Amino acid sequence: MLIFAVKPAHDGTIAVVRDRKLLYSLEAEKDSGKRYSALGATGLLQAAELAGDLPDVIALGGWNQDPPVAYRVVGAGYTGPHAVEQRTSRFFGKEVRWFSSSHERSHIMAALALAPPDDAELRSVLVWEGETGAFYLVDRDCRIVRHIPVLDEPGGRYAFLFALADPSFPAEARAPRLGDAGKLMALAAYADPGDADRETTEAVDRILALPTVYPPPKDAFRDSPLHDAGVESPRTKAAAALLSSRLFRTFADAARAHLPAGTPLLVSGGCGLNCDWNAMWAGLGHFSSVFVPPVANDSGSAIGTAADALAHFTGDPRIEWDVYRGLDFVHDTEPDPAVWQRSALDHGALARAIGEGAVVAWVQGRWEIGPRALGHRSLLAEPFRESTRERLNAIKKREGYRPIAPCCRAEDTDRLFHGGFEDPYMLFFRKVRSADLRAVTHVDGSARVQTVTPDTNPALHTLLSAFAAQYGAGVLCNTSLNFNGLGFINRMSDLTRYCQKRGVDIMVVGDQCYRRL
Repeated sequence: MLIFAVKPAHDGTIAVVRDRKLLYSLEAEKDSGKRYSALGATGLLQAAELAGDLPDVIALGGWNQDPPVAYRVVGAGYTGPHAVEQRTSRFFGKEVRWFSSSHERSHIMAALALAPPDDAELRSVLVWEGETGAFYLVDRDCRIVRHIPVLDEPGGRYAFLFALADPSFPAEARAPRLGDAGKLMALAAYADPGDADRETTEAVDRILALPTVYPPPKDAFRDSPLHDAGVESPRTKAAAALLSSRLFRTFADAARAHLPAGTPLLVSGGCGLNCDWNAMWAGLGHFSSVFVPPVANDSGSAIGTAADALAHFTGDPRIEWDVYRGLDFVHDTEPDPAVWQRSALDHGALARAIGEGAVVAWVQGRWEIGPRALGHRSLLAEPFRESTRERLNAIKKREGYRPIAPCCRAEDTDRLFHGGFEDPYMLFFRKVRSADLRAVTHVDGSARVQTVTPDTNPALHTLLSAFAAQYGAGVLCNTSLNFNGLGFINRMSDLTRYCQKRGVDIMVVGDQCYRRL
């Protein structure tokens, strides 16, 4: 069975699944597309070419559009844990099965499809994102047997706090900005919930009590001390810490009250990218395990809809997958030999150059699915000097308060960081043990570590081992290789332009190394 699944609107993605194997997950923003892009005709044609055959199933993720003229429902719509539509259709002359399920279900089914197998009678699924905030109990046949609404718009409320404090955010905006939640997560580490004074606490309470933040009611908060206070002000940081704590506590209290203890927890939705909350779920003690997919946000919705179609037609949503299911790198040009000296990759020499301060654009194989760079489209640098973090943020044109994450050999993780668990998708915070890792230690002493093994990423593990042989630790800074506001770089012309404009010292593409002359 060949399934061609489409996620419309922002974070547009096409997932191609053949006989339960994920062949491709093609996100519109990747290959230097605009972040959170909708699908275009080029992406559709590209996916059709890669699929090889006409599909047996067309799976459309449900959505609600709000165009200038009238409200419109796409497919099975946005909400509804049981909203499914199915009919017969035709696709370029071939009779196919047409399937659609709600956006809410796409998150549930993505978590179920990508989670490691278990023999649990019941699983708990949490979907928390811009609009939906709910738990679901799912039986061993992947049927939703209970729906537990908790709080609507958890991600929207979180992003609204940033908008409220940001003088550049317009009062007439129709929705919170999609990238603001990640920035607020970084700011929350600069304060404790107890730092919030009475006025700040009242503002956070008002945000939690709002009926909706679509559109963001910024004008209604003109009497608040947070209104246009500046995103890096002490009040905003305290409010961020308090809101983070309150949101988690709201959902944790609901979990203890309504979910059976000892079930596995599967987390999906954009809030699943909050590494602090993920670590808190793991430490809550109520669940037997916690799994967060690398495509927890809407980049995984097409996969979830494909899995839902599988479940509908076969009874089982599970698929075979790995995180490197994007496209191969495009060699559309050769770097200028007057600027770049080409040679075969020497891991020892590269490790030495990194230790001496070189920043490396590291490209291997197919791009990573989801928003995190996991060693196929990465910027790498040494982890010891705070100035390295400052340089990387300057290269990426990011705010100075944003942390830089490390990648680390799995065998070194417990020595350098608290918690020996593997985290190949960089989705959990843990405390840093080593005082030497200044570039990757956030202000609260935490780091978002990608653990690397020879099986999960052999090329990166080889480099980390070469670095460990010379510098005593198999750990490097690892941040995404992209122009600000765009998805991962995926072609040589963009790569050379980026590195020449941003002052990147070395480019590695596969087994070839290019050093700036």
